[in-house]
Amino acid sequence: MRDVVLVGFPMDLGADRRGVNMGPSALRIAGIAQRLRELGYRVQDRGDLSISTHEVAELYNPQMKYLPEIVRACRELADTVANILAEGAFPLLLGGDHSLSIGSIAGIARWCRQQGKRLGIFWIDAHGDLNTPDSSPSGNIHGMPLAIVLGFGPAELTHMAGFSPMVETADVVVLGVRSLDPGERQLIARIGLRVYTMQTIDQRGLYSVAVEAVQYLRQRVDHLHVSFDVDVLDPSIARGVGTPVPGGLSYRELHLLMETIAERGGAHSLDVVEVNPILDERNASAVVAAEMVASLMGKRIL
Repeated sequence: MRDVVLVGFPMDLGADRRGVNMGPSALRIAGIAQRLRELGYRVQDRGDLSISTHEVAELYNPQMKYLPEIVRACRELADTVANILAEGAFPLLLGGDHSLSIGSIAGIARWCRQQGKRLGIFWIDAHGDLNTPDSSPSGNIHGMPLAIVLGFGPAELTHMAGFSPMVETADVVVLGVRSLDPGERQLIARIGLRVYTMQTIDQRGLYSVAVEAVQYLRQRVDHLHVSFDVDVLDPSIARGVGTPVPGGLSYRELHLLMETIAERGGAHSLDVVEVNPILDERNASAVVAAEMVASLMGKRIL
C-alpha cells in the first residue's frame, strides 16, 4: 500500500500522567509525514479526532476510568480505520495513550473479517497492557488494551468490532516487555500468550528473537498490525513517555526490529503511542519514534 493516512488520537484519559494527548502534534512536528514521503509514499493527514479531556470527561468508575468517553472515541476511531482500509490505504494512528489500540484494532478486525483475512498483532511495548478492571492496580485503561482485544474486559470495549475476541491469542506476539503486574503474569500463563521479554532478548539477541517472531506471525496471518509503544525504548533514548521503565531496547535494536519486520513483508497498519512531549527535551522522543516508523516502512542504510 503506497497511500498512508495519518489520524491523530489525542487521548490521555487512559492514563494518570497528563501530556500524552499532545503526542500526535509532537510526531507531526518530528516530520513523520515528510519521512514517509521521502520513501515514496503518498501521505494524507486527516487531522485529529475530537476527544474530551480529564477536566470535562466523566470518571465513571475508579477501576475503569473515563470508560464512556474512551468507548465513544474508540468507536469513532474503529470506523475511521475500517474506512481507510476499505480505500486501500495504510492507516497510521498517532497517539495518545495506548487505549488507542482498542479502537484501531476493532476497526482492523472488522475489516479483516469482512475480507476473509486473518489478523495478527505485533505488540511492541515495555508493558503487557494485559490488565482487566479486576486486576488493574490503577484502573487506567491504557494498561488494558491487549487484554481487551483478546476478549478480557468490559463488554463495551471487548465487543467493539461486533465480536470478541478481536484477535486470536495464537496470532499475537508481544516483544520488549519488562514490567508486568501479577494479574498480567497469570493471564499470560493461562492463555499461553507468546511473549518475548527483555530477559529473552538479552539472552538470545534481538535479531534472533525478531526473525523468529516475525516469521511466526507471517506464517499464520494475512494482515499484520504493529502496535508500537515508544516506551519499549530505554528511557535514556526516549524519556518523553508516560510510563518509562529502565532496561529497554537500544536505538539500534529497535531499528533492527523495524527493519526485520519490513524485510519480511512489512506491516499493513500501525499504531504509535505514548509520546509525551511534556516529559521530553526538544521533542527528541517523537523524533526517534518517527525514525523508527521510517525503518518499519522501508527506510534502509544502503
